[in-house]
Amino acid sequence: MRFAVLGMGSFGSNIAHTLFKLGHEVLAVDSDNDRVDSVKDFVSHAVHMDAASKENLEALQMEDLDVVVVSLGPQMEPSILAVLYLHEMGAKRIIAKALTEDHGKILDSVGATEVIYPEKDMAVRTAQRLSSRNVLECLPLISGLSIQEIAPPDKFIGKSLRQLDLRNKYGIQVIAIKEIIPEKTTLVPPADFVIKDSDILILIGEEKDLARMNSR
Repeated sequence: MRFAVLGMGSFGSNIAHTLFKLGHEVLAVDSDNDRVDSVKDFVSHAVHMDAASKENLEALQMEDLDVVVVSLGPQMEPSILAVLYLHEMGAKRIIAKALTEDHGKILDSVGATEVIYPEKDMAVRTAQRLSSRNVLECLPLISGLSIQEIAPPDKFIGKSLRQLDLRNKYGIQVIAIKEIIPEKTTLVPPADFVIKDSDILILIGEEKDLARMNSR
């Protein structure tokens, strides 16, 4: 896939570097020449220019790319203008980083395909992981819904999914189980699957229901 990342701050440069390592074509853009120099060896192309300029974006033909990630800051205006222009140009997918909830609403209204809140999302994931000793990882999805990766509590071990009945008790679905011994992953495990202390459960459900389950 072909990506552009506008803004080579900490978030943008890490996104660009990771996408490039995963084998994608990545165009990195920033108005700071030092930042451009710092990433040029870790992306496909690095360009020094103002990404909040419509003329500059048109010159780079952003509408031909699969995804454009907008990570401009610390002021709101540059990212708002960049998203607006990209939308007017017909960019296929625009992922925009928001600084605040209000900033996110504006980005959404001017054409962002998806608005992300990196600091907020990381804070939520960390808080949910720390709130229970069993939670290994947490991925917030749409509002109120999360995927959690947990080590099985003592009360789960030796019981089948049918016995645990998590769906009826908590509204939680077990979507996969990673087994360490033997090493394999079972997607949508059957009801007679018996939980071992070496297993890792991947669950999906409302955050309030996951918290309720983890607290008992």
